[in-house]
Amino acid sequence: MSELIDRIRDVRARAADLEKRLADPSLSKAPGEYARVARELGPLRPILEAGARLERVTGELAGAREMLAENDPELSELARGEVARLEAEYGALDREVRRLLVPRDPSDDKNAILEIRAGTGGEEAALFSADLFRMYSRFAEAQGWKVEVLQTSESERGGLRELIASISGEGVYGRLKWERGVHRVQRVPETESAGRIHTSTVTVAVLPEAEEVEVQIDPADLRIDVYRSSGPGGQSVNTTDSAVRITHLPTNTVVTCQDEKSQHKNKARALKILRARLLEVEQRRAAEERAGERRAQIGSGDRSEKIRTYNFPQSRVTDHRAGLTLHRLEQILEGDLEEMLEGVKQHMDAEAEKQALAEGAR
Repeated sequence: MSELIDRIRDVRARAADLEKRLADPSLSKAPGEYARVARELGPLRPILEAGARLERVTGELAGAREMLAENDPELSELARGEVARLEAEYGALDREVRRLLVPRDPSDDKNAILEIRAGTGGEEAALFSADLFRMYSRFAEAQGWKVEVLQTSESERGGLRELIASISGEGVYGRLKWERGVHRVQRVPETESAGRIHTSTVTVAVLPEAEEVEVQIDPADLRIDVYRSSGPGGQSVNTTDSAVRITHLPTNTVVTCQDEKSQHKNKARALKILRARLLEVEQRRAAEERAGERRAQIGSGDRSEKIRTYNFPQSRVTDHRAGLTLHRLEQILEGDLEEMLEGVKQHMDAEAEKQALAEGAR
């Protein structure tokens, strides 16, 4: 309990400092800084309100427990009822304050760039990449979100070696961000005559879509190459130089787009993907700077972690982070992701809550 009260006091001191800055007349001459300070202060106010209620209940509970020690049986009986009521109220407030203390990811309300790439497993991995894209597309459709394919590379049997899509709607990134990582599939490929189960992997990245004002790109930092689009096997699908490859020289980040027949459209799509990747790099750098050697979860886009297994023989989907297993693989691949996403979110929120309190204790 003491560490929670200490965190509330830290928040109170920070809020007082921010309010003092907002009251400074000179800040009104810098609208951008005024807005930044106001944005930082906003989430602190609910913490202070819940924290004040928690401190009040803590004091009342201590008084009620003292009454239990009285020799007066009638007074002790009243105190028992009061202690029970206050303990229930205290528990609810404790959970609320801990939840509010978890820093909110400012990118949660953003649209998202979804990147799916076949990993180990050759054609089977490419086919599962297509399965995952269909899964996310159907889930997005159920949410009323819009999916726009920005870049694709198909395999010989209709799978996806790579797919990049923009998903826009309410709270897209916040709902999908924990899907990033390595997805493993265990099933018998259609070409497997002996009936052996093969294991393949697909990497998924979910990036917050960046606005131009968030990521300023100096044109001098870009090398833009144009070339003719080509389909599977090198077959020409366009007789003009419409495909675009953009290289961000300071970070050596390379993005290519060739799905559109218009060079201008391909360039616009490539820049959209590039901004999202550069924003991810900046968020990761800032997170590592704040936490030293500890890699923060927010915005890390970690693709090395094996997060989930889809086992077809057992109709089982297991998320290894949350320890959550659901035996309805077919429905999940049809886009019924709600239970899985919510289970993972609750686990990640609990981990973030522990981390926030541990950082406050330091």
